[in-house]
Amino acid sequence: MEYVQERVATLHDLTDPTPDAPTDRAAVVVPMTEREYAGLAAERVLTALAEVDPAAVVVPLRAPPERVPDFHEWLGSFDLDVELLWCSADRVTELLANHGLDNGFGKGRDVWLALGVAAERAEYVVVHDADAKTYSERHVPRLLGPVAGEFEFSKGYYARVENNQLYGRLFRLFFTPLVRALDDAHAHPFLDYLDAFRYALAGEFAMTADLARKVRAQRAFGLEVGMLSDAYEHAGFGGTAQVDLGKHEHDHRSVSGPTGLSDMADQVGQALFNALDDHGLEPDFETLPGRYRETADALVRQYAADARFNGLDYDVAGEREQVAAYADSVKAPRTDTRLPAWDDVAFTPGDVAATARDASDELVE
Repeated sequence: MEYVQERVATLHDLTDPTPDAPTDRAAVVVPMTEREYAGLAAERVLTALAEVDPAAVVVPLRAPPERVPDFHEWLGSFDLDVELLWCSADRVTELLANHGLDNGFGKGRDVWLALGVAAERAEYVVVHDADAKTYSERHVPRLLGPVAGEFEFSKGYYARVENNQLYGRLFRLFFTPLVRALDDAHAHPFLDYLDAFRYALAGEFAMTADLARKVRAQRAFGLEVGMLSDAYEHAGFGGTAQVDLGKHEHDHRSVSGPTGLSDMADQVGQALFNALDDHGLEPDFETLPGRYRETADALVRQYAADARFNGLDYDVAGEREQVAAYADSVKAPRTDTRLPAWDDVAFTPGDVAATARDASDELVE
C-alpha cells in the first residue's frame, strides 16, 4: 500500500472505496466488436453495470450486419438502458463521408461517435473496455467521483499481472521508455504530464460532457494517447486525476500480426508524435530510436528485479526482443488524421444516433 502523489492528483485504493458519485447523471460508453458477443468478460461488465444503474449505456458496435440482431437481443437481456450505436453501418460511414470524415475507422472512431452521443445524454461520460475479466461495479464510481468533484478528467490505472507474469507490455516497453527518452531531451510540461500517468494507455477514463465535446480522437489505436493531448490543453495538471482500479486481467494480444502489439505500437507512436506537434515539440528522429532502446533496456532490468522480488516469471530476452520490434515504430508521424472535436463539426451526435438506429432497426424488425 502506498500513497505517493504524482504531478496529477493520484487517488489510491487505500480502503477498497466505492465513492459517492452521481452515476444517475453519467453515461457509460463500452465499445465492442463482434468478438465481444456473449463473452464472459463482456457479460460480467454488463451485469456489473446493471448494479451501477447509470443514466445510459452507449455501446458503439463495429460488426457486420448479420451480427447486429444478435447484439440487439443480447444487450436487451440486461437490466440497463442500452443504446446500440452500430458504427460500421453503411449509413453512418456515408454520413461521415459527406462531411469529409471518411478516412479510416477503428476503435477510436467508434468511441468518438459514442462520446458525442453520451455527452448529449448525461452530464458526465465514463468510458471503459469490455474485455476486463476482473471488472467491478466500483469502477464507474471511482472514475466518476473525481470528475463530479473538482476535476474535469480522470483516468484509471491498475496492475496487469496474470498467469504469474507481468502484462501491459505496450505501456511498459514502448510508451514509458519512449516518453522518458523524450523527456530527457526536451524540458516541456506536456511530457511531464504524460509521464505522470501510471497507465497512460488504459482504456478506462471519465470526463465532463463539456470536455467530451472538446477532445479529438484517433481513428483506431492510439485513442488514449491522443486524447491526453486535449486533456492537457483543456484540463491541465490541476483538472486531471488518476484513479486506482486495482488489478486487471484482460484479453491478450500477440506481438506480431495485423492487430498485434507491434501494429498497435506503430499507431500509438504516431498518436504520440502528433500530440507532441500540438505542443511545438520536434523530436530528433535520427537519435530517438537509439535513446528509446537504451531507456527501455534499463527499464527491462528494473522489471526483471520487480518480477523476481514478487516470484513472477520474467523472460528478459523476450522482453528485449519486443523492445527491438517496437523501435521500428519510433519514426516521424504521417499525416494527422484525427477526428475533430464535436464542437467543431457541422452535424450533431443526434444525427449519428438516428442514422445508426435506423440502420440497425431495419435488421432487427
